[in-house]
Order: sequence, then C-alpha cells, then structure tokens
Amino acid sequence: MSYSVGQVAGFAGVTVRTLHHYDEIGLLVPGERNHAGHRRYGEADLDRLQQIMFYRELGFPLDEVAALLDDPDADPQEHLRRQHALLSERIGKLQAMAAAVEHAMEARKMGINLTPEEKFDVFGDFDPDEHADEVRERWGHTDAYKESQRRTASYTKEDWKRLTERLDAVHRKMAETMERGVPADSAEAMDVAEEHRRFISSGYYDCSHELHTCLGEMYVADERFTATYEAIRPGLAGYLRDAIVANAARDS
Repeated sequence: MSYSVGQVAGFAGVTVRTLHHYDEIGLLVPGERNHAGHRRYGEADLDRLQQIMFYRELGFPLDEVAALLDDPDADPQEHLRRQHALLSERIGKLQAMAAAVEHAMEARKMGINLTPEEKFDVFGDFDPDEHADEVRERWGHTDAYKESQRRTASYTKEDWKRLTERLDAVHRKMAETMERGVPADSAEAMDVAEEHRRFISSGYYDCSHELHTCLGEMYVADERFTATYEAIRPGLAGYLRDAIVANAARDS
C-alpha cells in the first residue's frame, strides 16, 4: 500500500511543503511515483519520516538527521535506542526543572530572604521573585505567612538546602507508596502525609490538619503545583491530596 503526499502530511501533522522540501534535499525521497509523476509513500518511507520527526523534535538540524539515518552501520533499532536515551535525558531535565519551580514557589510563599546569587544557586534558572506579588496577595494576611517570614528570616543557604532535601525525601516516599498500589487512605500513606505536615510545621509554620487539607486541595487546584507533582509521578498530586484528607480525618 502506498499513500499520497497529502495523506502522509495528514498522518504526520506536517505540511505538504515540508514533505516536498525533504524530497528536494534527499532526506525523504518517496519510494514510488504514479503514472502522473505524483509522489507515493510506502511503509518504509513512513518509518523513515517517523525517525526524521523524532530527531527533529530532539532539536537535530536536517543535515545531521540525514547523516544519522544514512549511516550504513546503524540499524533502525539503534535509532530507537538512541532516541529513547535522548528523550529520557530530556524528561529527567524537565523533572528537575519542575522540582526547582516547586521549591521556588514554596520558598517565596514562605518568605525566603536570600541574596540573588543564593537564589539562583538553590533554584537554578527560576527566579522566585517573579511570583512575589501573587504570594503576598494570597497569603500575606495570614498568621502562617507572618510566622514563616519570622522563622525563615535567619535561614542560611545550607538551611534551605537541607529543607529541600527533606521535602524531596517525603515526595519520593509518597510516590513509592503510590507506585506499590497502596491506597491513599491506608495507614502507610497517611503516615507519609503526616510526615509532610510535620515537615511544614518544623520548617515554616504551625500547620494544622485543617490548613494541611487546604494545601492538599491547592496541590490539585493550582496547575503549577499539579504539574510539579505529576512530573514526579503521574497522579501524585491527587494521591497526596487524598492521603492528606484521610490523615486529617484520622486525627479528628
């Protein structure tokens, strides 16, 4: 079976002009032409186009894509292995960036008072000052915000790093609990939720079960927090919220 250039453009989500260009530069020359000279693409051509699009998504220029695909020593399976490794590396970087965003949001909400150098050292490329106005508007009137401002005013860079490591450990424990299929309202999951609440209480402000439940709802309602937890493990935001709610009910 073969396909027209219009059909292939529809399958792949590219323009006909792009396919014409790939043909002109020799990157993707269709295996057939009909009696009228129109391009016809077979299954091998579609496989090659898929490889081209994988590499393009990874940022490879067209000349490098051509060199990779035309390497006589590389087989299709090797291309897939290479692309999988590159994509996994990109996912890892995005997860690290998402974690940095969460830390920056939490730190700004709790009143971090660091030098500019320390901010970037702790949080990478994310500038927590970007959300300062929103944080003050949402939480500035609360006792928790004021208590956090008072506590954290004297924190050093090392203090913040230790807090970050502790929070990461709690998140990993919750993600592992979820991955093992443990129900969110089980004693094990609730214990991790309680550890999360006590972490906040020890590092920032007295976090009651009621306030902790509000935070859990925010993790689901605020897409920025949700994205952070989803980057750790899909579904974690809702799972953590449910464990927090169950833990609060257990205490009542």
